[in-house]
Amino acid sequence: MLSVWSMYCNRMLLPLLAASLLCITATLAVPRAFAQSFVAPASPEEAGVSSERLARIDAMLEAYIEEERLPGAALVIGRRGHVVYARAFGYRDREAGEPLETTDLFRIASQTKAVISVGVMILQEQGRLLIDQTLGDFIPGFDTTTVAVETDDGGFETVPADRKITVRDLLTHTAGIGYGWGPGAERWEAAGIVGWYFADRDEPIAETVERMGDLPMDAQPGEAFVYGYATDILGVVIERASGMPLDEFLRVEILEPLGMVDTHFYVPTEKADRLTVVYSVTEDSGMERAPDPGHMVGQGMYLEGPRKSFSGGAGLVSTPMDYARFLEALRRGGTLDGARILSPKTVQLMTVDHVHDAWQGDGGGFGLGFGITEEIGWNGLPGTPGTYAWGGAYHSTYWVDPAEEMVVSYMTQVIPAQGLDDHQRLRALIYQALVD
Repeated sequence: MLSVWSMYCNRMLLPLLAASLLCITATLAVPRAFAQSFVAPASPEEAGVSSERLARIDAMLEAYIEEERLPGAALVIGRRGHVVYARAFGYRDREAGEPLETTDLFRIASQTKAVISVGVMILQEQGRLLIDQTLGDFIPGFDTTTVAVETDDGGFETVPADRKITVRDLLTHTAGIGYGWGPGAERWEAAGIVGWYFADRDEPIAETVERMGDLPMDAQPGEAFVYGYATDILGVVIERASGMPLDEFLRVEILEPLGMVDTHFYVPTEKADRLTVVYSVTEDSGMERAPDPGHMVGQGMYLEGPRKSFSGGAGLVSTPMDYARFLEALRRGGTLDGARILSPKTVQLMTVDHVHDAWQGDGGGFGLGFGITEEIGWNGLPGTPGTYAWGGAYHSTYWVDPAEEMVVSYMTQVIPAQGLDDHQRLRALIYQALVD
């Protein structure tokens, strides 16, 4: 009798039990996979956000468009792993009457810096560099540098640097390297290296950067926060340490793993109709279409340029959703949709203050590629200590608030952007919509 029962169990019950377990496993796996996907839809309320209060953002941005204070703007908000808001307002091209869409391409300028900074940290995790290595290890022309010091007669004298520049100095903008407008500006101008725009240069970025090593810097390494070419130089460090062109390294290590399909140094020809038009907003003239093809304050060379200079400091174009995916990966500790680009400990290292007294900002500091909020009582707007953020020259901005499990990606194309307070209003309206 026992053997018959054993045979029955082996032939009938065990297969049924296995099938049941398989079913249970599959049922459990679906929500887990769903939760991993940042693009999965969720009602705002499911993520602790009020739909009614989010509508105040609609009213605010619609008013900016109607009042011709902005040509167009696109905003993506993520909370607790879900996209709770993704909308575009106004026009990609006002004169042509083309409405702006969330899939349109924006020049993100200095928002490129965060992507490059992550690239550097990927290389440290791979054992290919250490951020406290000297810059001269990768670009010999920077092994010995000089600093321009102003003199009483309005000129400058050149003195040796007190120490060698490190990769960390570049990540924190404390290398003393500006945008060519410092005390030694005449030397930088003579070398043809002034300003952040590189899309029109008919040479690889490494050739431009190598010439910088012979020019006098604005401050001694580690002495002050000096915003400038540091991240463009880091782009060359990435090329030297990885043995890959910068665009290829970013594609392999960051863009493809995170599904950032619309982030490029130059606009692919098949996406040309999605590139937004640049406008200028001044208090005297109001809003005007910037020159075409123009230079850094105009439409630029992202379509018709030589496509040779991969500027790590200001060269990428992207979409609000692509950049939000990048931010969400950082918020989750370096991973998104099963792809890991960094470890949580590296993200932690990047998003704490490294510059201390060198930072002269309000209530914050600077990490390895990000501005850091340390105190929230400085500007009268809501926020959270530990938030990290930055923005771009075309009036785009972003932030990650780890405590609130939130990412914000806001893009428009305005330079200059005089008299605008949309960034401040957006911050107030986004935080007031959080109800849980």
